[in-house]
Amino acid sequence: MLLEKYLKQIDFKSYEEFKTGFEILIPESFNFAYDVVDEIARITPEKTAMVWCDDKGNEAVFTFGQMKYFSDKAANFFRTKGIRKGDRVMLILKRHYTFWFCTLALNKIGAVIIPATHLLTAKDIVYRNNAAGIRMIVCVPDPEVIRHIEDSESQSPTLEFKVLAGSEREGWINFSKEMEESPEVFTKPGPDKVPGNDDTMLLYFTSGTTGMPKMVTHDYTYPLGHILTAKYWQCVQDNGLHFTIADTGWAKSAWGKIYGQWISGSAVMTYDYDRFIPKHILEVIEKHKVTTLCAPPTIYRFLIKEDLEAFDLSCLKNCVVAGEPLNPEVYKFFFEKTGLKLMEGYGQTECTIALATFPWMRPKPGSMGKPSPGYDIEIVDESGSPCEVGYEGEIVIHTDRRKPVGMFKGYYMDEEMTRNVWSDDVYRTGDMAWRDEDGYFWFVGRADDIIKSSGYRIGPFEVESALIEHPAVLECAVTAVPDPDRGQIVKATIVLSRNYSPGDELARQLQDHVKKVTAPYKYPRIVEFVDELPKTISGKIRRVQIREKDG
Repeated sequence: MLLEKYLKQIDFKSYEEFKTGFEILIPESFNFAYDVVDEIARITPEKTAMVWCDDKGNEAVFTFGQMKYFSDKAANFFRTKGIRKGDRVMLILKRHYTFWFCTLALNKIGAVIIPATHLLTAKDIVYRNNAAGIRMIVCVPDPEVIRHIEDSESQSPTLEFKVLAGSEREGWINFSKEMEESPEVFTKPGPDKVPGNDDTMLLYFTSGTTGMPKMVTHDYTYPLGHILTAKYWQCVQDNGLHFTIADTGWAKSAWGKIYGQWISGSAVMTYDYDRFIPKHILEVIEKHKVTTLCAPPTIYRFLIKEDLEAFDLSCLKNCVVAGEPLNPEVYKFFFEKTGLKLMEGYGQTECTIALATFPWMRPKPGSMGKPSPGYDIEIVDESGSPCEVGYEGEIVIHTDRRKPVGMFKGYYMDEEMTRNVWSDDVYRTGDMAWRDEDGYFWFVGRADDIIKSSGYRIGPFEVESALIEHPAVLECAVTAVPDPDRGQIVKATIVLSRNYSPGDELARQLQDHVKKVTAPYKYPRIVEFVDELPKTISGKIRRVQIREKDG
């Protein structure tokens, strides 16, 4: 069991013991591909690494022996194209298993991996190519993706290679064909060419509410930080099967589809779909005997609208939720139907699991839980002073005594932006919360999302929670709309459940419902009914897009 190599202590009897006794042991030189995947392949080559299927009926199972085999061949392919330590390679591979071959191969070479979503336009790709100096893009044979990449070429002077996964096209390299023709044995680079712990391994472009995307950099110790995420929050099992519902273009994939899971001995479930259909997710869980599940609240909201009792979900042992706060009604319904308590967690692209409801804790639906070991976290007011129990403030991470394993290095090529959020050994998350008398943290919203109306500060999540309790509401997003008298007013953008039709009468019913459930001043003065909410591909609601539309 590899965990023994990287942890001072594995088993704990309480959150208090976990908080003080958990410690990650970092080797002088750590490389996930060599030290985890290749090591498991050496000891137990037949151990399952991934179960993969798509929405067209195709299926595949990959062992760690095969992961080593294909990543070695892929590494030789990249090497023949001149990819070396420090080169930047962008991967737009959706949920195809090629992503894992490429990720491990680029680890072995020491190149910088830049995962990206297939939703990028030509303008997005031009910005990324030039901001990061990308030399190669490997992508799925999606006509839209191909078109956007080709349209970006003339404005991307650093881009040398366009690579397609499993398809022929003029001007492109066929990855599958050339990988197959590459040697099986990959010779590890010499000491001067192997990446060190402090070298950049991953670069994520993460969109803020204003300006161009930030470039979050992680070093080679980042995978070790996700032991916390996988073993102690997701509670993955040795020889189990973990399913995190996320596209490889987002950091959530690193949280749940490779690093901590494999170090902890669990295989990962990958369902490669183009359209999210809740019933199909449940069928995958049932058929492949998924043991642990991680998904954003939005997905759980859709799952509970299905007939859960029609599926055998007895294989599930632990389910967690992150990305946004969980509505208590969703927690309650899921527990009633499955007997499983949804355990919430909180983190950012810049870190690993920073706050969570860990196994020794009683879940409080809607709460993020308590700080993870290694994270010195508190809530501060605008002056930087600690907030007392019950008072809202910004979540900050103190790094003077220790920097959490897996926390980012900074924003690539932007010291000023890094200093704006991380200075004097204090990292400001930009997320607002309050702490209760038991030490649990409760999310209020992004600092940018807080609604200031007639002198009141209104967190969108509380209004959303009130609305979601009404049977007519399938999902909703609460945002601020500028108002000349009140400064801002509350707006609710709502997707209705089946058998409900939009109208003024229903809008009034929902407004009255909010007034009864929470403080009357928080009710949405504007109600808009829509067919769907704008979201990232990982399922998080994009409130910023709603605000921009409303001016």
